[in-house]
Amino acid sequence: MVEGSMTQGAGQGPVVRTATLRDFRVPPYAQVPVQGHSAHPQPQGPAVPESPQRQPVAPPPVPQAPSAQQVPAPHPGNAVPDEEFPDGYTPTERDLPVINRGDTLQVPVTPDTAPEPAPGVPGPGPGPLYVVGDVHGYLDELLVALREKGLVDADGHWAAGNTRLWFLGDFTDRGPDGIGVIDLVMRLSAEAAAAGGYCKALMGNHELLLLGAKRFGDTPVNSGAGTATFQAAWLLNGGQKNDMDRLQEVHLQWMSRLDAIVEQDGHLLLHSDTTAYLDYGATIEDVNDTVHSILTRHDADECWDLFRKLTKRFAFRDDGGADAVRELLAAYGGQRVVHGHSPIPYLLGEVGTEDADGEPVVPVVAGPHVYADGLAIAMDGGVTMAGKLLVQQLPLAD
Repeated sequence: MVEGSMTQGAGQGPVVRTATLRDFRVPPYAQVPVQGHSAHPQPQGPAVPESPQRQPVAPPPVPQAPSAQQVPAPHPGNAVPDEEFPDGYTPTERDLPVINRGDTLQVPVTPDTAPEPAPGVPGPGPGPLYVVGDVHGYLDELLVALREKGLVDADGHWAAGNTRLWFLGDFTDRGPDGIGVIDLVMRLSAEAAAAGGYCKALMGNHELLLLGAKRFGDTPVNSGAGTATFQAAWLLNGGQKNDMDRLQEVHLQWMSRLDAIVEQDGHLLLHSDTTAYLDYGATIEDVNDTVHSILTRHDADECWDLFRKLTKRFAFRDDGGADAVRELLAAYGGQRVVHGHSPIPYLLGEVGTEDADGEPVVPVVAGPHVYADGLAIAMDGGVTMAGKLLVQQLPLAD
């Protein structure tokens, strides 16, 4: 199924469902100059008696009154200011008391034991892992799905403690409020981090499409089948004028820095069900660095080629699909691939079918779809076609 056939017009009347820090920098600490300690006055104690083993100790020089231009440095810590030594202070005293080991009081020290977490309260270490399929601008449906899993509260604020949440991409287009979805994910990222968890997102092909439409507009690109433009492709694939009007630089920067692929708890998370990721690097880090470099260079043809490759689909569905998954897992690690992009009704062949009375069959999506010999998990529930926006904890229950 070509993605272009699953479209709707942009900004034409009500929206209708249609088919379809890294590095953190720590500022340097302020450097505090340390004052020299060479000008401290010497204490005036009794002289050390002369002995055959030692030479007589010369009496210390009498300190001179400081001039207005020469003020002695303060004593370190002001423990003994100037020459006011306490009674009996004798720095050369030899008969100081010695404390033997047997005279000391032995106090046993028992290391603290961390208390067991209360039932239902996450303990130390990583929290549970959740993934979210394609949202495509359906903000209200997203909030409902997150509340059902206890990830946000009634006001849409993070409520999941140290839980780890990954979005698999495709936040905009086709639905009514793509920018609202991005704003929510950005806010949840900050709130989750403050609570000891995290909320992160991957790059989808629709993020690439929106970036290209904003940056390059009607600039012709070599599509491999003639010329095309990002603007035309964005409109063809459900671009919404409301999203473009509200798109700000902060959204562009956020999208352009998203990773394309990541491994979590044995799950290889990516957006598209394609092996095209292998074209961009032999490791996860290589792939993400390459994608970021392409977006930084702002070359229209190069960005279009990236968009085109990550729009491919169904690589894991048919004969040889399990082998394609194994190829990705062998390169990047993990035991299962988890992806969005291709709606589950399409993977199941349910779209376009009719019942006995000739009525179109409405796809019913109960949850993620496991296929390709159990090696792939599809997470796009088809929210754009009256399906379901999926939020799922991993690993899946057996």
